[in-house]
Amino acid sequence: MDKDRLTQLGGKTVWPESPDEAVLEKVANPQAGIRYVVRFTCPEFTALCPVTGQPDFAHLVIDYWPGDTLVESKSLKLYLASFRNHGAFHEDCTIAIARRIVAAIEPHWLRIGGYWYPRGGMPIDVFYQTGPVPDDLWIPDQGLAPYRGRG
Repeated sequence: MDKDRLTQLGGKTVWPESPDEAVLEKVANPQAGIRYVVRFTCPEFTALCPVTGQPDFAHLVIDYWPGDTLVESKSLKLYLASFRNHGAFHEDCTIAIARRIVAAIEPHWLRIGGYWYPRGGMPIDVFYQTGPVPDDLWIPDQGLAPYRGRG
């Protein structure tokens, strides 16, 4: 078990001040070699506009087909929370999260949907995946429609 190598799970942790300071931990995949998808949903993601400093809000959905390791979920929560005081555009936040996870755990495949709530009357949705959708792997729809407003 990786428990003795984990620095955040099972103990009191300090919220990271920035995404660069955040530690994204991994654990061994006990089902390595099996084709399955892991989904993390973060419906209350926040970051700051790098120009105005005003808050931006998003609903993130992260799907990945793990390889030998998994993202440790508490470290992912802390990493995502570290964006609350971080100034970056929607596109940068979404892609940076995907790339950081890929660098940390080297999944076979990953996709992220960043469904950003409107500011200034216009929502921005950002989508990224590491390659084509794998054949013969059940990957459910992310379940979020593009923003429609009141109509």
